[in-house]
Amino acid sequence: MSSSSFSLLFIAIFLVSFSQISLSLSSKFFLPSHNDNVEHVISPKKFPITMAEKFIRQLNLFPKHDINIVSSKENIFNNYEEKLFEKKLNLSYIGDSGSTVQDLGHHAGYFPLVHTKSARMFYFFFESRSNKNDPVVIWLTGGPGCSSELALFYENGPFKISDNMSLVWNDYGWDKVSNLIYVDQPTGTGFSYTSDESDIRHDETGVSNDLYDFLQAFFKAHPEYVKNDFYITGESYAGHYIPAFASRVHRGNKNKEGIHINLKGFAIGNGLTNPEIQYKAYTEYALDMKLIDQDDYDNINKLYPQCQKDIKLCANGSEDACLTGFSDCTGIFNRILDIAGNINYYDIRKTCQGSLCYDFSRMDTYLNDNQVKKSLGVPNDIDFVSCSSSVYQAMEMDWMKNLEVPIPPLLEDGINLLIYAGEYDLICNWLGNSNWVHAVQWSGKKGFGAAPSVPFTVDGEEKGIQKSYGPLTFLKVHDAGHMVPMDQPKAALEMLQRWTQGKLS
Repeated sequence: MSSSSFSLLFIAIFLVSFSQISLSLSSKFFLPSHNDNVEHVISPKKFPITMAEKFIRQLNLFPKHDINIVSSKENIFNNYEEKLFEKKLNLSYIGDSGSTVQDLGHHAGYFPLVHTKSARMFYFFFESRSNKNDPVVIWLTGGPGCSSELALFYENGPFKISDNMSLVWNDYGWDKVSNLIYVDQPTGTGFSYTSDESDIRHDETGVSNDLYDFLQAFFKAHPEYVKNDFYITGESYAGHYIPAFASRVHRGNKNKEGIHINLKGFAIGNGLTNPEIQYKAYTEYALDMKLIDQDDYDNINKLYPQCQKDIKLCANGSEDACLTGFSDCTGIFNRILDIAGNINYYDIRKTCQGSLCYDFSRMDTYLNDNQVKKSLGVPNDIDFVSCSSSVYQAMEMDWMKNLEVPIPPLLEDGINLLIYAGEYDLICNWLGNSNWVHAVQWSGKKGFGAAPSVPFTVDGEEKGIQKSYGPLTFLKVHDAGHMVPMDQPKAALEMLQRWTQGKLS
């Protein structure tokens, strides 16, 4: 097994092969691992769990449970009410928040998902350090099955966890320019839980409906934020979640369902959105970055036609093709790794030390502390599941779906879209993301294609290259891998602020 890494978003992380599947962080995260000897041998109905569990351990994450499914007789909350159960955080922070607001509103809570048997979604909410009229921004980490606390503590949250397990203010937390929400989803991830396995989601319809129900409850509990601009953000496998969620919110607004949500835009960082285009870009990116040579490029490209065929059949409803497509397509990625060797495929500038490419263990330790859980309003019987291989497996039929499909109607209605990508990420590389963005069929396609690429500068220093037309912006971020807010925190904060203020383009 070669070295593995994690991605939020993020950390929030994705693509791997039959032999490679595991979880990734990103928020955003795809969870891959690599084993040359088992490719195309593991049963598609069994492959994710074992590999995902191994990957989680290699990331120095050791959740006590694989998924938060509790016994119904435990009856953790006595009353199943269709409203938020929320409390203000009572945690100590080291340093100066940099805020002019004396009493910052930091909250955590649960929402009983109304269209489930017994699921409860956990979330954090941080009021802006600057102005409560700032936009409301929600962050979704990928996996599928990784907690958004990965981004909270290691990327763009208000604080980070120090060596002595204290919370230290993050000078570039996104709460400096927004009211910020992090959600543990799908059900079973992080502190979110259920007592009924039927509540575990398998597709974007279930995921987006749960998130929409949560938003309705959130704005009902916090009506002072209903008028604020609202943005959806995230990374990695959230490249699937976010378009579906944005479409669900937009549809709810049009149909006058519940509270009108002031959706202004959605942003995807190093995401997996259109597999057919993004898998094709692997070899070109690898060749450009000198991970493979021309002969390797020619040979590996012979694998793509079958991958493409599977994806098209998957889109037409073939479940078998969705599964075989995962194997056939990630075989392309595996072949590149065979040749490239011990690289961190979330940041190809780096190699992994032993089996660890990132160490997120402080988060597990901190969030499973009983006093911390008490402050968050988490029942003692619930443990923090940093990444769930069961949630990951439950979404296996969703991987090869094209989530670019719901995007054109959103663009046509003026909903802003920002796609950004760190230039040194292999697994959700900038080239594949750029290619699918240029291929989107909307009225501004020609205008976007003809638009100039211009520098993205922060304090006079070039931090990326951006391209914009109408509501669509693509930004390639310099000196960053899969988790842009972790690698380039100042530039990421500036990106968010300009974008939400309409100044990025």
